[in-house]
Amino acid sequence: MTTPAACPSFAGYRFPAEIISQAVWLYFRFPLSLRMVEEMLAFRGIVVSHETLRQWGRKFGQAFANGIRRRLPRAGDKWHLDEVVLKINGVTHWLWRAVDQAGMVLDVLVQSRRDKQAARRLLRKLLKRQMRPPRVMITDKLASYGAAKKEVMPSVEHRQHKVLNNRAENSHQPTRRRERQMKRFKSAGQAQRFLSAHDGINNLFHLRRESVTAREYRAARARAYDVWSQISGSPRRLDRL
Repeated sequence: MTTPAACPSFAGYRFPAEIISQAVWLYFRFPLSLRMVEEMLAFRGIVVSHETLRQWGRKFGQAFANGIRRRLPRAGDKWHLDEVVLKINGVTHWLWRAVDQAGMVLDVLVQSRRDKQAARRLLRKLLKRQMRPPRVMITDKLASYGAAKKEVMPSVEHRQHKVLNNRAENSHQPTRRRERQMKRFKSAGQAQRFLSAHDGINNLFHLRRESVTAREYRAARARAYDVWSQISGSPRRLDRL
C-alpha cells in the first residue's frame, strides 16, 4: 500500500497502517478505554496490548488531528471562549477552550491559573493558529477575558453573557465523558496532549444531524470518512482484517 506524503510514517511498525489508524480512530472518536479498544481488536484476531495502543495514540493522534485541521474549512469569525475546572491528582487546573459559532473546537489549553495571564495565553495561541482576529468574541462574565482582550486584540467586539456562551459550555461535555472513562487525567501534560488530539479528530465528525436530512447526513459522514482515510493512509474498508 502506498502511504500519502502527508501521512505520518508507519515505518518500523509490525502492524500495517490500516490497523494502527483504526485503533487510533476508535480511541479518540468514541469514549472507549485502551483496554476496550484492545478487546475490540482481539475480537478481530488482532492481538495488541493496551500499552501499545497508548503509544500509538500518543504518536499518531496529534499528527492525524493536524492533518484534519489543514483540510477543514476556515473557522468561523465568532469565537466562544470558556473555562472548566479539572482536578488532576487533587490539584485544581483549568481547561480553557475556544469554539466557533458552528461548535468546531479552535483550540484548548490546560493551565493552573484562571486569571488575566492565562486568558492572554489562550488568546495569543488562538491568534497564532487562526492567523486572524475574530469579528466577535463571546465569553462568560469572567473579568480576565476583558482585561486580556484589551491587550491582545482591543478592536474586537466582546460580548459577555452566560446564555450566549452555551456553545462553549456544551463543548466541554465530550471532555467530561472521556475524563470519567479514563478515571481522571494523570497530569496536565497528558490532559493537554490527549485533548488537543481528541478535539482535533472529532472536529472532522462534528456533523449537525438535526439540521440536515438523513441523505445529507450520510453524505457528509462519508466525506468525513474519506478525509480520515486520506490522512491516516488506510482504506475505508477493512475486509481483510
